[in-house]
Formats: sequence, C-alpha cells, structure tokens
Amino acid sequence: MTAALPVTETDVVIVGAGPVGQLLALLLSRSGWRVEVLERRTRPFDLPRAVHIDHEVARVLQGVGVMAELMPVCEPMDAYEWRNGQGETLLVVQGGMGISGWPASLMFCQADLERLLARKLTENATAQVNWGWEVNQLRPHSHGCEVTGRQSDGAQATVAAKWVVACDGANSTVRTLVAAPIEDFGYSFDWVVADVMPHTETKWSPLNVQICDPSRPTTAVSGGPGRRRFEFLCLPGERLAEMARPEVIWGLLGPWGMSPANATLERQAGYTFGSRLASEWQAGPGGRVLLAGDAAHQMPPFAGQGLCSGLRDAANLAWKLDLVLSGTSGEGLMATYATERAPVARAEIELSVALGQLICVLEPEAAAERDAAMVPSARLTGPVEVPPAPSLGPGVTLLGDSHAGELGLQAVVACDGRRGLFDDLAGPRGWTLLSPLCDPLAGLAPSTADWWHSIGGTGHHVASDAAVDDVEDHYKGWFSELGAAVVLQRPDCHLFGTARYVEGAEDLVQAARAALGAPLRHS
Repeated sequence: MTAALPVTETDVVIVGAGPVGQLLALLLSRSGWRVEVLERRTRPFDLPRAVHIDHEVARVLQGVGVMAELMPVCEPMDAYEWRNGQGETLLVVQGGMGISGWPASLMFCQADLERLLARKLTENATAQVNWGWEVNQLRPHSHGCEVTGRQSDGAQATVAAKWVVACDGANSTVRTLVAAPIEDFGYSFDWVVADVMPHTETKWSPLNVQICDPSRPTTAVSGGPGRRRFEFLCLPGERLAEMARPEVIWGLLGPWGMSPANATLERQAGYTFGSRLASEWQAGPGGRVLLAGDAAHQMPPFAGQGLCSGLRDAANLAWKLDLVLSGTSGEGLMATYATERAPVARAEIELSVALGQLICVLEPEAAAERDAAMVPSARLTGPVEVPPAPSLGPGVTLLGDSHAGELGLQAVVACDGRRGLFDDLAGPRGWTLLSPLCDPLAGLAPSTADWWHSIGGTGHHVASDAAVDDVEDHYKGWFSELGAAVVLQRPDCHLFGTARYVEGAEDLVQAARAALGAPLRHS
C-alpha cells in the first residue's frame, strides 16, 4: 500500500468542486487566502445539470469576472407559462430585468459555468483543486480541523485548515461525518430529465413551459442556446430506472416533435427531488465545519432556486471568512451565516414545494379544481413578475431597519467617460456607502473613516451629473422608494441598512463596525 502523505496546511478546505465550491474558492483566493478544493470525482462533470440562474447570482458572477463570457451562452427568459391538460393558461411569469442589473431569469448550461469558474481558478495561485480525493475523516487540529481522505492513487492524505466548507452535494459525506441534523419536508417525486440538442434552430415561445396535465406533468424549458430541457413526472407504478432508458425518453419526446432524426439526446437521467434543510449549518470540530449548497438544503426544481441558493451561500460565506481569517472580526461572525441564509433557504423550499403541489397533481378531479381557480385568475391578472428574493434573516444588518437584508440596486451609470453597470465602473465590489445627495464619506469622523478604509470600504455620490452619473435615474427612484439619503451595502450586495439623512452615514458605519465585532472608537 502507498504510504500516507504528510499533513499539509491551508486556510480553507472546500469539499466539492461543483459551481458552489468553485465560486467560494475563487472568492477566497481573490482575497489572498490559501484554498484547497477536494473533489471525489476524477474530472469535471461536463454534462448539463442546472439550467437556471437569477439576476442576483448573475451579479455575483459578474463580480468574479465570468458573466461577460457566460452571458453569450445564456438565454434570458421572456416568460414561464403554465398550462393545463387542455392547453389553457394557468399562470404566466414574465421575464424582464432584476434589481441586480441583469435579466430576472437566465437559462444556461451548468457545464459552461463550471468551465469558466475552473479557468478563473487557475489564474489564482493560492487556490488548488485536487481531483480524485475522497474525504473519509475529520479530526480536530490545533488551528482548526484536519480533513483526511483517499486520493485517486490510493494514498491517504491529510489537509489541516482553519475552516472547512462542505459543498459536496445532497448526499454530503461531510454532513454525515459531522452528524449535522437535517429536516425533511416530506415532499418528493420521481422525475426523468432529458437534455436535447435540436439539429436545427428552433424558436420556442414562450421560452419556458410547464404542462400541468394529470396524465403526465411535464416541464419544457431552455437549457441555454441550442439546448432544450424536458422533465417528465413518473406515474404510479413506473420504475425510475426503466423510464430513464433512451428509447422510453424518445417516446416521451415524440409529442414535442423530437426524434433521433432531428435531435441529439445529450443526457438522460432519473432523479428523485427532495425537500430538506440542515438544522445546523455550522458543526464539526470546534464549529469549524460549514455546510453550503445542496449539503445544507435541497428543494424541488420548480422555482429554479437550487443552484442559485448555493451560489448565494458562497457569496455570504466568502466575505465573512475573509474578515475572520484576517482577524478583523471574531469567529462569532460565522454564526450569522446560518441565521441569515437558513430562513431564506427555508422560504425557497416552501415556495418550491407549493409550486410542486400545483404541478404534480395526478387526480383528474383535483386538477379540475385547481384549473377552475387558476384559469380565471390568469385571465384577470395577466402575466405576473418574478417574485423578489426573501430578505436575509437576522445577522449583520441594522436592527429595526425595514430595508436591512434586502438586495441593493445595480443600474447603468457613467463614470470617467465610460458607461456601464455600477460594479464594473465604480471599483471592486465590497462595503459601499451610496448617496444621491453628496459624497457619503465626507461626514465620517476620522477614526471611523480609517476603519472603513481598513476593510476596503468605499463611498459614492450617485446622481445626475455626479462623479458616478445616474444616467437613467434608476438610483434616484430607488432612493425615493427607500425613503433614504444614504445606504450601506455589504460585499454580497445586500443592504446593511439605510439612513434618512446624509449625516446618518456615521451611525451606519459605526453600527456595521459593532455588528462585525470591531471595537468602536470616536475621534
């Protein structure tokens, strides 16, 4: 047997090299932290899986420099139409733009995103992805946690890290090792999925369709340009493995005009969607193990939030780990990861289950009752907008502020003779004060300003003809809706809090300093 390798040390170990693990590794390595990613697979998974991201996730990906290349292989959703078995409209969710400056819903192929993230990771010398590395043990270490596993050559290896993040999926090995309890919502169904590449370009209008037919509930959506995703509910008595056979899949695709003569079946698979939420997101030796992505939550696919939720986990974790690793904040800051994100994940699971309860109706009488309520409503209300994301739970936000935890706006601005999205023109994303009235930094006390700059905080006057020109008046309207003269935005684009007057910038920064566990000082 090959001898065990010596223990190596790093700042953060991430278990799982899917998009959640890759994004977190990229965010941390861009801040200079040493990251080891341990992946059980021996190579990247290059077939379609998730097919949807939302505007918030697009802004996060913009921040790490991948959206410029991902956007050309995305399709903005024009609408998501639900129909019953008779073709009547039950609901239409329209597309449009999100508050984050990107289309509210984008359809894509997950493999494209993973390739872009992997390439970005290779540009960061402090991040290393280790393929064929299967974790089998966690132990306490003097500075955190030791992760032991078997490499593809059969050797046992150990990596010691200050923090370990489990991004290893719904059947997370790490979650099992730390015995993190999980709540099961008890809602699941078997589906078969088919990713098809039509041989000729086809215009689908609307782009996404949900067929709520009790004879066979079916999903037909974009999988990105040149791809189509079909999902079929398995009926009682049907075996999942049998239904996932190519010849059976082609039979289901026939009514949609798809056959081996005019399309390629890129992937077919059977899956059972779950609805589960980890009760503890921080566990293991010394509380140094954190759960993210499907390791922390699984949800039915109907709201398209499974991958989105995991990528939001990474965005929330990255800036907090950065502050804790740098010593700016104490380890207690990491407790706010779960208090902020778990309520959002719960809301997303509950929404996805509620949608599934409308879709996965197999009894004709129950379907008729549903249709009798939804068809007239759809005619009366017309298309509805994509619902806004839930605000964060309690954590690093201003207590008592009704807007704390909401997403911050990103709109088109002009700056230094260029025109584009705010994050691209106003400097790297981080802690930011924004005001439509003046430079919000001007009123900060010297010691407050020193601390603000020490965490990379910036400030911007955003208004017509200001240094950051609000060329389309979006910020003007947003500040008016908030009833605020200044806002403090966190690195993950959520609002820490707002102030009615510009002079409130000082109080906002002091409150953020206290929330981060930094001592307050006054000039």
